[in-house]
Amino acid sequence: MAQVEAVTERIITADPERVFDALADYSSTRQKLLPEHFSEYEVREGGDGEGTVVHWKLQATSKRVRDCLLDVTEPSEGELVEKDRNSTMVTTWRVTPGGEGASRVVVTSVWNGATGIGGFFERTFAPKGLGRIYDAVLAQLAAETEGAASADQGAAAAEAGAAKPAGADAAGAEGASEGTPAEPSKPSEGRTNG
Repeated sequence: MAQVEAVTERIITADPERVFDALADYSSTRQKLLPEHFSEYEVREGGDGEGTVVHWKLQATSKRVRDCLLDVTEPSEGELVEKDRNSTMVTTWRVTPGGEGASRVVVTSVWNGATGIGGFFERTFAPKGLGRIYDAVLAQLAAETEGAASADQGAAAAEAGAAKPAGADAAGAEGASEGTPAEPSKPSEGRTNG
């Protein structure tokens, strides 16, 4: 059997710790990140990173549904590994710094593929299909964590504004009326509300 590998990555404008915590939160956040390809989501043990056992069904194609029961480990900092008890599939999530205030998230799934002509098609098409599914998960992860980062920055700015002298508020309002806000706060491109 030949090993099949699917790799997807994304830069997310949020702190690596925040991004990793969202991925490791199987009891709440993780389910919100999953697109329609996932069903029957259930945390069976744990719920926060290492030691979690989680179940879901993954419909990779109209004809192919994987019944997954995953054991979660954290072998190193910024890394989650999900090993499927029902197959050879292992998915590894790596979160590393991606520049100032950003994270690089790489998700890699590997499994033993079929042999023969079926294996050829699996090695050719399955990584692309799984890549599209994980692109959707990473887009939701970005929406979830970038929004939270913006909210935290907004709260910090509001606290800082409360400590400013009264004259500083007038200057800030004057700058804003000219279309040049002191603190730009626009959402990330492609962001969706979840």
